[in-house]
Amino acid sequence: MPPPSSLEAYRVGWICALHTDLLAARAMLDEDHGMIRGHGQDANTYAVGRIHDHNVVIAGLPAGIDGPVSAASVVKDMIRAFHDLRFMLLVGIGGGIPNLPALDIRLGDVVVSQPNGTNGGVIQYNRGKNYHGGAFERKGSVNAPSNVLLTALTAQRAEHQLHGSQQMSAFLTDMINRHPNLKNDFAYPGAMCDRFFRPDYVHPKNQPTCQSCVPGAEVPRAQRGTSTPEVHYGLIASGDQVVKDPGVREFLRTKYGALCVDMESAGLMHNFPGLVIKGICDYADSHRSDLWHKYAAASAAACTKELLHYVSSAKIDHESPIHEIVGEGGRFLENY
Repeated sequence: MPPPSSLEAYRVGWICALHTDLLAARAMLDEDHGMIRGHGQDANTYAVGRIHDHNVVIAGLPAGIDGPVSAASVVKDMIRAFHDLRFMLLVGIGGGIPNLPALDIRLGDVVVSQPNGTNGGVIQYNRGKNYHGGAFERKGSVNAPSNVLLTALTAQRAEHQLHGSQQMSAFLTDMINRHPNLKNDFAYPGAMCDRFFRPDYVHPKNQPTCQSCVPGAEVPRAQRGTSTPEVHYGLIASGDQVVKDPGVREFLRTKYGALCVDMESAGLMHNFPGLVIKGICDYADSHRSDLWHKYAAASAAACTKELLHYVSSAKIDHESPIHEIVGEGGRFLENY
């Protein structure tokens, strides 16, 4: 299948916060159409390609600059360059918020934003304003995804309940088969490297890994019979601070029911519908490290590829382009 001759052929926008996220996204493409540089004041560089029957444009945030403002700026330029984009997906890594024993979120799993009541799938808590005990004040919520995406979520969730996330596992294997140079970096780190500790146990200073962490401080969890990532659907909490405090994590869980925390979602999602898909790379506490980053990024990308399988390209064509929804000038930065 030849690549599109026009930028108007691209319907799906895919935003990556980190280089690792971008690498995993490109490795998931069924067909790589190459790179496109932004023109004029557009500082983005875009990777374009095809996944299933969808033409996809991928962009990463500026190196070393993350958070909601950076995400909003990248999206603003993307929809100006690609005028017929119908929705955005923010795909990358985030901190998991388990709720044992009911919700056993583990490293390498994926959390997908899903509306709940009055929330559109992402909760924005106040930037920088924290209170005694590590709690944040909530600032607001964001828009809900379109029905096309929500219908796809329903189909994907039903498939996982019936047969598990086997298709994600197949996509991960296919990614390594087509890009063997990624095998070592994106390999599954192993269940023995997934350790979840009590909130009162602080990671020892000057220790890069948890090898010296006390086993007795671990929260007991049943062994899983497979390394295939599980997908969880619910609310994602987003702010402009990296969360390394289990007190904050537990506040976001008990107050809002959040399953994941990140720094970019609110900036992307505040002004138009879309989805956030996050691979879990840590538990938002002092034990966080880079060990699971790449595998978690690949899991999120594989989940996104599976989700697009359930999205109807014909129905997308009948959706309004993003620039018509938000206006030509864009209102992306009005809240920052």
